[in-house]
Amino acid sequence: MLPIWLFVYAFFIIMTIWTLIHLLKNRKWQPFVIQLITILLWFFFPFNQINLDLNFRIHQDKREEVATKIENGVIKPNVPNSPSLIQLPKEYTQLSKGGGDIVVETKGKAKSILFFTYRGMIDNFSGFVYNPNDNKPSKSDFNGDFKQIKKVHKNWYYVSSY
Repeated sequence: MLPIWLFVYAFFIIMTIWTLIHLLKNRKWQPFVIQLITILLWFFFPFNQINLDLNFRIHQDKREEVATKIENGVIKPNVPNSPSLIQLPKEYTQLSKGGGDIVVETKGKAKSILFFTYRGMIDNFSGFVYNPNDNKPSKSDFNGDFKQIKKVHKNWYYVSSY
């Protein structure tokens, strides 16, 4: 992704310079205003938060269906050498990024389930945690070091570890 992002940033900088030259030479404000609006949107509009909110709302029912199946024993951990990892069936793979895997953490009789929204290297990840008892995840759940834990709905939390 690095080369792609470098290309995008370089293109954006070149276009900004071009709009400034166009403004000074031709006294045409429209390209510069469009570029300025784009910059303001880029810095101040919460694209990431809107994406997360939509992701949660669109997939909430299916995720709760998966959680119920896990609680009832219909879906069980199925990844060799990892007793807490579940590779979701094909009809549910879109619910968790990074290959359709989810993580189940058991504390006593309660099971918390992590659906990934981002799955980075080793301990960089974020996602939605379902807890049927509505208990807030602790900072070290799912072998993470959560920097952000936010309640998004009854029994649901957004967590981010980086």
